Amino acid sequence: MDFKEIIKEQKQELKDIEKSEKIIDREKFNIAKKYLKYPNILAILGVRRCGKSIFSYLLSKDYKTGYINFDDERLIGLKTEDLNKILESFYQLYGDIEYIILDEIQNITGWELFANRLRRTKKVILTGSNSKLLSGELSTHLTGRYIDITLFPFSFREFLKLKSFETKETYTTKEKAEILNLLKEYLQTGGFPETIKFGKAMTLKIYDNIITKDVITRHKVNKIDEIKKLSKYLISNSAKEFSYNKLSKILDIKHNSTTSNWINHFEEAFLIFVLEKFDFKLKQQFLAPKKVYCIDPGLLSAISFKFSEDKGRIIENEVALDLFRKKIDNFFEIYYWKDYFNNEVDFVIKKGKTIKQLIQVCYIETKEDLPERETNSLLKASEKLKCKNLLIITWNYQNEEIINGKKIKFVPLWKWLLLNNSPI
Repeated sequence: MDFKEIIKEQKQELKDIEKSEKIIDREKFNIAKKYLKYPNILAILGVRRCGKSIFSYLLSKDYKTGYINFDDERLIGLKTEDLNKILESFYQLYGDIEYIILDEIQNITGWELFANRLRRTKKVILTGSNSKLLSGELSTHLTGRYIDITLFPFSFREFLKLKSFETKETYTTKEKAEILNLLKEYLQTGGFPETIKFGKAMTLKIYDNIITKDVITRHKVNKIDEIKKLSKYLISNSAKEFSYNKLSKILDIKHNSTTSNWINHFEEAFLIFVLEKFDFKLKQQFLAPKKVYCIDPGLLSAISFKFSEDKGRIIENEVALDLFRKKIDNFFEIYYWKDYFNNEVDFVIKKGKTIKQLIQVCYIETKEDLPERETNSLLKASEKLKCKNLLIITWNYQNEEIINGKKIKFVPLWKWLLLNNSPI
């Protein structure tokens, strides 16, 4: 096999993308750059097609770099011993190199020792579409010798950059209206770069690749129809509670353990995020129903429902997604809360042993639109969980009110998303 030809073609493709398309600075770019000051391994994880390849290329483009993407049909069946031939090809093409990028490295069995050898003299960037990349062989062989970051599809902040909309401290009425229109577009289109470029049809192709390559093929799942039904059911029920037992009955899956394993596979592939109910008793927390959220609002729209059909669940999913983005770098935990009387709070933010913030999400544009149950549930949770930092994220209503002696902030979703800071 002529690795040099594949290497040249793949790198040229990335160069062509850089020249022909609008490239924005991703929010994690400066952090990743800082991690690569010294010979080390940087692992860039994230859902398929979220921009990991071009992100890696941009990190190293000013240096002599060997790049290869293993998600290429010409490399199917590649053995561990072939990796050294790829390294030789890098040297033949570029001479001495400083950076080595191994894209979608999880496709090669036994790659970890090869990466460990490279890191002694090179700056190594690995990318993977599976969150377990770091909890298996990599962590075993490279304890304390790597840093990882998780890349998501474009956030709303990044989407605005693509649309050349300049964010600032204050906005005119006209600018606010423009932001709301762009937010509607974002919630329907989503943040996958290829969807923004080619249209919504790409979203379903990306989804099919995730299910086929990162779930069914990777985990050797035989019951293909059943696992596809489960994934669609979960996405269609984003921002809703589920239990393994209930899902197994609805979808006629014989064992709860099978349902649980498949959901873990979806999480590992970054297709969904699962939220646990908060309880001071860990056993109760483990046994309680969980809530599910989808990785991208455009995928949610393509698989299940349109923005006009269920605005509340769509904006709740977006809040969840941005909290998960922030959680990774700010080391806090996210839960939902519900009592025996069905009072519910969408998000409980916990750091250490302290509940830092309670967040309710509600599609309202005026105070009159606000259902009383939203504030009642927030106040009951505030009392039970001893937390005074109360927030309701709305569509376009902003205020600060004292209700039953407690201060509640109302912040529009667009403004909350643009803050780009930790909720705590």
